[in-house]
Amino acid sequence: MTSCDLYCVFGHPIAHSRSPWIHRRFAELTGQNLDYQARLAPLEGFADSLRDFIAEGGRGANVTVPFKHEAAACAQTRSQRVELAGAANTLVIGADGQMHADNTDGLGLVADITRNAGVALAGADVLLVGAGGAAAGVLGPLIEQRPRSITLCNRTRAKVDALALRHQVLARAAGVTLAVQEQAALAGDFSVVINATAASLQGGGVPIAAQALRPGALAYDMMYGPAAQGFLAWAQQHGAVARDGLGMLVEQAAAAFALWRGVQPPAAQVLAELRAQLAQGA
Repeated sequence: MTSCDLYCVFGHPIAHSRSPWIHRRFAELTGQNLDYQARLAPLEGFADSLRDFIAEGGRGANVTVPFKHEAAACAQTRSQRVELAGAANTLVIGADGQMHADNTDGLGLVADITRNAGVALAGADVLLVGAGGAAAGVLGPLIEQRPRSITLCNRTRAKVDALALRHQVLARAAGVTLAVQEQAALAGDFSVVINATAASLQGGGVPIAAQALRPGALAYDMMYGPAAQGFLAWAQQHGAVARDGLGMLVEQAAAAFALWRGVQPPAAQVLAELRAQLAQGA
């Protein structure tokens, strides 16, 4: 049994987070002895909260909204995923307090789509809706799956153009066509549609027209629970296979856990248990 190490997830808000349950369950199933907490950081006090956590002996942290960009800036070293996304959701903290930033969001999304949903991304035509931190965090790993094309769309053009520009070299190396469109003028149909916007959470409705869905397409909302229901119902009404982001949540946590502990936890088992909990209203 290893010594008990301290981990946490930072966010604002954070009380709703499922991460403590997920990581504690990972620890139980892999025989790891750790303490994983949810920590509310002040909106203007993330860096101070992180320093306090490290002073307490913290060995790693997950970071959720709205601190992912700050997390990337606070780290001494960054993975290529973080450099491309400009955001980090995972911090690995050394014994000397030095931090390495990574972003496992895209790894989680890809694993959930390809392994859990059984949908191949290689050769697919993918639509990624949104240009914020959620979209930025997953674009690189999506490109690495070598779909035929990835189209980025957003309400405003500037952010999505910048996101595409940062990923053009990676896309060319992978042989992926990377295109940009505005939501209001979206044209084409896609085999995989990923909603990375907060539209459903904010009650703004579905951000794209149904013509974007190829018959039988996978329509994926990164949200889960009630926040995803509007998008999922819309997708099913138009003949798509609808999937929420709960599997992404568990899979990105599994990737972070492996970075911290050097052990790959049983993500599929934990995802099944978490879905059962949610179905029972837990």
